[in-house]
Amino acid sequence: MERTAGNQDPPLQTAWTGRTELLLGSGAMERLATLRVILFGTGGVGSWCAEALVRSGVEHLTLVDFDCISPSNINRQLPALTTTVGRLKVEVLRERLLAVNPMADIQALPRRYTPEEADAFDLGTYDYVIDAIDSLPSKADLIRRICALPRTQLLSAMGAARKVDPTRVRVAEFAQVHGCPLAKALRRLFRNQGEEPTLPFRCVYSDEQPLPANPDAPDVNGSLMPVTAAFGLTLASIIIQDTLHIERCSH
Repeated sequence: MERTAGNQDPPLQTAWTGRTELLLGSGAMERLATLRVILFGTGGVGSWCAEALVRSGVEHLTLVDFDCISPSNINRQLPALTTTVGRLKVEVLRERLLAVNPMADIQALPRRYTPEEADAFDLGTYDYVIDAIDSLPSKADLIRRICALPRTQLLSAMGAARKVDPTRVRVAEFAQVHGCPLAKALRRLFRNQGEEPTLPFRCVYSDEQPLPANPDAPDVNGSLMPVTAAFGLTLASIIIQDTLHIERCSH
């Protein structure tokens, strides 16, 4: 049956965002579209966070990760496929996100965050900084730097490895995180260096007791997509909920 002029499909941009706008409202969608977000780490946690942000209406996203896709990533990382092994994670992820929203501003930076390179990222220009970094010294440095910036919100992922239950994923300020070996190690590092974060910041963590390390590979932690993806989706949901809260308070 031919469509009449009054029964045409809506424009693609309107069509794919329509269900989100029905839930959040046009004001929240406009706010999401203007947010500037930078994501450090696009692995098992960060890649799913990026996907959720762009599918929910975030249009300005910078992806930072120096790593290439390896076969061991396929069990949990969004850009990791048998056909993408060897490629840069940020490049594959950027292609996917632009296939979701070709109008989005997705920047892919194949770089490693280190204390020495931190100034190159101009962190104060972002509304949100999402920390999905594995390296403890780099993670601690990023946290301290963002906590010193007045207008930038920090969201930090704690440890998702050696855990199997996504229903145990929680959100809390860093001081309230418990049951997480990574958070414990971060606190110890901050104390030893005498440089505690100057402001509270929110973390996504799991209070599940980690399974024992595999004795056949004691230096490599196992991890599952249901848990790492739950971390990433929860990080994205915090930004969405913040935006919805601001929009409701403005009326």
